[in-house]
Amino acid sequence: MKALITGGTGFVGPYLAAHCRDEGDEVVSLDRAGTHRLDITDRDAVHDAFARHAPEVVYHLAALTHVGDSWADPAAVFRVNIDGTAHVLDAARAAGVRRVVVVGSAEEYGRVEPADLPLREDAPLRPSTPYGVSKIAASYLALQAHIAHGLDVVRVRPFSHTGPGQTDRFLVPGLAARIAAAEVTGAEEIRVGNLDPVRDVSDVRDVVAAYGTLLERGRAGAAYNVCSGRGVSLAEIAQRLCAMARVPVRIETDPERVRAADIPYLVGDPSAIHGECGWTAELWCLPCSCHL
Repeated sequence: MKALITGGTGFVGPYLAAHCRDEGDEVVSLDRAGTHRLDITDRDAVHDAFARHAPEVVYHLAALTHVGDSWADPAAVFRVNIDGTAHVLDAARAAGVRRVVVVGSAEEYGRVEPADLPLREDAPLRPSTPYGVSKIAASYLALQAHIAHGLDVVRVRPFSHTGPGQTDRFLVPGLAARIAAAEVTGAEEIRVGNLDPVRDVSDVRDVVAAYGTLLERGRAGAAYNVCSGRGVSLAEIAQRLCAMARVPVRIETDPERVRAADIPYLVGDPSAIHGECGWTAELWCLPCSCHL
């Protein structure tokens, strides 16, 4: 099978490409950088790329993904995440693609109450960030393409995930990098933002396995959580990382780093993907920090 991955040179893309190749697939990775360059906001370029590569299936990962950055330039996020998704879906339909996996985000759920947890796919969508808004729009564009045009799509809502190679602009690698720097400089304190939020964190290798499983077994048009079903506070993650340091390191909250719209709780219910497709998160191991 020939699989095309948009956003193929980002954090998740190379893991997904490796997973697909392990399954015997031929893979083409498209991104703003790399061997096959593509700007998904350029409709004609997207159509040309899909016609040229003639994929059987598509994993649509390409997006602007940093939640904090979405406040600084919402228009750019909407242009890439919404307009870009529309172009990918339209090109996939024109190229006769068999199935498209559209990767959204748990940020679509937005601000939730503890009583709502764990979040199922039918939970209300109450986005609190421009990024969350963009991912809801992209998901509904995929659903519309399925309903109106018969395009076979599966929509995915991955919760937080991490692993080797993730940029230090994200929480776990960012904390790890700053702790490593403190070991070198002798700094005793690291100032961070709000560590109260609780997140459902998975290993990126589990996440790409879920994408592959959903490509094969997910229901057309349906949305699926990809998550572990277990919540952990950011403070606990920070404490585990500090415990691995070779020197004493103290974590302090910096009010200037606290986001006004931090979502307190994001923990998902993986029952749908487990029950329908047999996927379960396996690799994340917070107690021993073996995959941090």
